[in-house]
Formats: sequence, structure tokens, C-alpha cells
Amino acid sequence: MDYLAKLNKLLEKIMPALTPCSVVIGVLTGSHLQPFSFLSPWVFAFMTFSGSLGSGFGDFARVLARPLPLVVNLLLLHAIMPFVAWGAALLFYPDDVHVLTGLLLASVIPTGISSFLWTSIYMGNIALTLSIILVDTMLAPLIVPLGMALLVGAKVDMDAGAMMQGLFLMIMFPSLLGMLLNQLTRGEIKKTLAPKLAPFSKLGMGVVVAINASVVSPYLVQIDGKLIGLAAVVLLLAILGYLMGWWVSRAFGWQRDIIVTLTFNTGMRNISAGAVMAIAYFPAPVALPVVLGMLFQQTLASTFGKFLSLVEREHTEKRVEATNQKAM
Repeated sequence: MDYLAKLNKLLEKIMPALTPCSVVIGVLTGSHLQPFSFLSPWVFAFMTFSGSLGSGFGDFARVLARPLPLVVNLLLLHAIMPFVAWGAALLFYPDDVHVLTGLLLASVIPTGISSFLWTSIYMGNIALTLSIILVDTMLAPLIVPLGMALLVGAKVDMDAGAMMQGLFLMIMFPSLLGMLLNQLTRGEIKKTLAPKLAPFSKLGMGVVVAINASVVSPYLVQIDGKLIGLAAVVLLLAILGYLMGWWVSRAFGWQRDIIVTLTFNTGMRNISAGAVMAIAYFPAPVALPVVLGMLFQQTLASTFGKFLSLVEREHTEKRVEATNQKAM
């Protein structure tokens, strides 16, 4: 157990580099990993189950008593950002249906489970984070196919029914199972099984990313102007997501822990799930914007964590200075 705890701590430290390195491994191995693409949904279901062991229905009920931050976060995730991504795709890639579909898919997938890790590190609201992840995960089988059908349904072949089934088996069912076990054991499973599974869940993320990167490796090996431009658009949209969560929560005047929570939960996406869906239900080029997003997500999370700390320090210094001036 001590060994697993140390491994988990190590993996947490290298999270900003884990997914980009996994993308590189997937691209370099190429066709050697592609036959294992059928494993991605199963590995991801395990990751979802592991992440859900730490949340209970009681946490969810407490957040529902004051639901405004939760509702605002969901609106940012599934109303504002998808239209921003759709507008950017129409502006820069009006004739490339695969890129347009990929950018939209990356913006309608649920918030990232790993946002819990970053929220914990920077002392956000854990109960709110778990509730956002839970509600967004539960809604994913409806929201993702609906969003895709509304904005690109007429332009790309898409089996919405199969996508809903896949999302249920990959995200919703393992989440409910994890929460049920948490409830039945009165939270004890969070202390016993969850720490043992945590490092394997993080390693599973690397496996999923590498496998999905191998599928789109033919589109990544040739670095040209189009690929660099698409990477820049993906990066800009990702940054905008973090900034949107931070700015809106500041505009509402919410406390620091809620600002931290909305910043990470608006900026981060369940990008591994997006890649699995892109590979499973769309032509391979659709996965390219999603896989590119994997290069930036964890690094951006680390960057915005430092940004939040810097803003908080400046705010504290100004508050102290104002207090001193009043005292004089």
C-alpha cells in the first residue's frame, strides 16, 4: 500500500507531462497500438469507477441546496463554450467537416474527472467539484449526442443511439456503481479501495491517450501549417475555457473555493472520453482536435493553478494595504 501511495504521488507530480508524453508514444508506436483500440472504453470505464469512489450521494444533496454555481458551470460547459468552438470552427475551417466536428466534440464532452485532482491541490470546493462531475457525467449520454446532432448532425454520419449506449457503459454506469459503493460503505471505500486504484487510474489515462493517439498518428506525423494552426486554435479554446470559468465566478462575487472549482471544471474536459468517442463513432480525422487537446490540458491546469495563486496573493496584498491605509 505504501508503494502504491508513493506511485500515486509521483504520478500526480508528473501529470502535466503524462498526457503529452502518452500522445508522443502513441504517435511513435503507430500501428502497433491500433489493434488495442477496443480496450479504450474498458480502461476508461475503470478510470471513471475509480474516480467515483470518493463521492457520495450526501455530497451531491448538499450542493443541490445551493445549486447556482453548479448550474452556471453546466451552462458554461454545454451552452457557451460549444457555441464559441462552433463559431471558431466555422471561422477557420468552414469547409473541413472533420475538424469542425472534432472541435465541437471536444467542447460538448463532460468536464474532466482529473479536475478533482487540481481542485484538491489548490483547495477548491471538493463537494461542488464532485457534484459537477457527477451531474455532468449523468447528463453526458443525452447532452453529447444532442449537441452534436444540433450543430453538425446534418453534416457528418453519426450513430447517436450507439453513442448514448457507449457513454452509459463507459461513464454513467461506473460512476453510479462507485457512488453506490461509497454510500453502502459509509465512505470507507474511499479510504481503502480508492487509494489502491488511484495510481492505476492515472496510468490508465496514459494508456487510453496513447492508444487513441496511435489511431490518428497518420495525421500527426506530418507537421505542417494546417496542423500547427489547428493546434493553436485548440490551445486558444482551452485557455478561453479556463478564463471563462474564472471570470464568471469572479463576476458573481463567489468565494475563492468556488472560483477555483469553476476555473478548473470549465477549463478541463473529459478529453480521454472524447478521444474514445471520436475513434468509435466518427471518421478518424475527427479525433485530431481532441488528441491535440490532450497535449495542453494538464499543462494548462498547472499553469492556471499558478495563475489562481498569483491572483489570490495580489488580492490579499491589496486588501492588507487598504486595511493599513484605513488604520492610518
